[in-house]
Amino acid sequence: MARTREDKIMRAFENKTWQEIKVKDSWQIFKIMAEFVDGFEKLAKIGPCVSMFGSARTPQDHKNYQLAEDIARLLTERGYGVVSGGGPGIMEAANKGAYEAGGKSVGINIELPFEQFHNPYIDRDKLLQFNYFFVRKVMFMKYSQGFIVLPGGFGTMDELFEAITLIQTGKIARFPIVLVGQDYWGGLFDWVKNRMLEEGNISPEDLNLYRLVDTAEEAAGHIFRFYDKYLLKPNF
Repeated sequence: MARTREDKIMRAFENKTWQEIKVKDSWQIFKIMAEFVDGFEKLAKIGPCVSMFGSARTPQDHKNYQLAEDIARLLTERGYGVVSGGGPGIMEAANKGAYEAGGKSVGINIELPFEQFHNPYIDRDKLLQFNYFFVRKVMFMKYSQGFIVLPGGFGTMDELFEAITLIQTGKIARFPIVLVGQDYWGGLFDWVKNRMLEEGNISPEDLNLYRLVDTAEEAAGHIFRFYDKYLLKPNF
């Protein structure tokens, strides 16, 4: 499949100069702007939400799928909307938990040539489609009052560390980031502590930007305790 995609790209650019390839860049701005406008207008009306992340490849009979459902249900019972990437796996489980509990179920889907299709548990008026990953990530950051991150792959890591970076640098307001599954995440964050911190590349207080837990109650409870202390407010 990878070879086929590469061949298509090569054929599309065959016999074109650099200027011909890049000449349409300026016009893409309008497509990008349209995605921002659509996302802002729809998501601003939903109210406080928590975004949940994890692998698109997690099957329905996996313990993490049920765990994501349980977390979403607990969030819904406290009045939070649940946002996911809109696809299968953990994303589907998060939407399913919110949808079946009668809560707000939001899907921020991305157009991909493989793997990603929106799941059936998203409220019809709360499904957004994006072509650009960076626009999609802005929506997660701007309209989430917390991130709950279950085991996932590169995409999950991308979203997680962008949030940590933006909070660390003061570009967005602080919100709770919860990683579920200490067996899965523990090795990575031991490395963060034992290498990044030890070599002076982060500060000791940066270790407080996230919390590792194991259960649905711990994950949702960390969100609830944070907002017992701090006001719900827009991130930027």
